[in-house]
Amino acid sequence: MSHFTTIAVQVKNGEVLHQVLQELGHQVEHNTTVRGYHGGYTHAEYVIRQANGYDLGFRQNGETYELVADFWGAKVNQQQFVNEVAQKYAYRTLMNTAQEQGFNVEDTETLPDGTMRVVVGRWV
Repeated sequence: MSHFTTIAVQVKNGEVLHQVLQELGHQVEHNTTVRGYHGGYTHAEYVIRQANGYDLGFRQNGETYELVADFWGAKVNQQQFVNEVAQKYAYRTLMNTAQEQGFNVEDTETLPDGTMRVVVGRWV
């Protein structure tokens, strides 16, 4: 019986996702299996190995990625983990897009509630 849970995340670019996971301090393996309960496994494009044998994986589902894991054994606060990845992914995507379109980052601020405020501008 599978104990894997999938959570849709607003992530489209796998390269940026890989970069974000590394920036968050995770060792990431590419195109391998996600381990779960009682030897169960599933495949994912990006996998974070955990010493307890319950890995976290991101697999592509259409145009976006989904998080797949056996959260019962993974011992990870799934909401906090998803929020950290989503916030860092949004920030990294914004920075890449701003740079591609010729904008400069004028100010970056983390607000008391944890949200980030970024001011960009460019001369025309």
